[in-house]
Amino acid sequence: MPADAAVVSAAEPTRFRVALNRFLFRAMLFSSGAVAIGLYQLSRPLAWRFAKLQARNLMRVCGVRIRVRGLEGLGAGPFIFAPNHQSHFDIAALLGLLPGVTRFAAKREMFAEPILGAVLRTMGMIAIDRDDPLASIERLQKVTLDGGSLVIFPEGTRSPDGELLPFRKGAFVAAIHLGVPIVPVVCKGTTRIMPKGQYLSILPGAAELVILPPIATAGMTYEDRDRLRDTVRAQIAAELAS
Repeated sequence: MPADAAVVSAAEPTRFRVALNRFLFRAMLFSSGAVAIGLYQLSRPLAWRFAKLQARNLMRVCGVRIRVRGLEGLGAGPFIFAPNHQSHFDIAALLGLLPGVTRFAAKREMFAEPILGAVLRTMGMIAIDRDDPLASIERLQKVTLDGGSLVIFPEGTRSPDGELLPFRKGAFVAAIHLGVPIVPVVCKGTTRIMPKGQYLSILPGAAELVILPPIATAGMTYEDRDRLRDTVRAQIAAELAS
């Protein structure tokens, strides 16, 4: 049995439940996004608390249960969280369950979408420009100087089948440059919760979020980027196989 199967409910959802979850996801995405934009103009902390609460509410109404392990080992941030990427539902899980203000680094193209782009910009998410990595690093640095943490998916895209993809170097170069600890995060079972290719479909079930111990980057140089990348990938791979 694959490792993820142990954390996913065996019961198959009904067509009605799948259709209901698709409606709930769309409704909450657009309504919560609009409210968050309004709240952000009044109080940024309030807007973040609302966004994180709504991410957890989305899990509840869609019948998704996520167990979290390892939060007690985090300590004080800021951090760069480096999760594997099994599905779009990883974003809701990480937003709702990671502590503090956690801004996501996203491809620049996502900011061009009318509604999603407005939410991303308002909430201070970071546009990654692969043609100008220095500018991207400067945007990331502003977040950590404010005491916030970052979420960067080292795979760069979702895995089609839950298998771990090769890791890119960007997250590790950023962690070394900014001098903040990098935290391996393992998303287990979310492939089935929101399968790739099934547009906005959230299936009820169970998954797991495992927060591994932070890895300090103080004293590391650019030459350490590959070693840091390989260490983080090996830890995530080991947890996925357990």
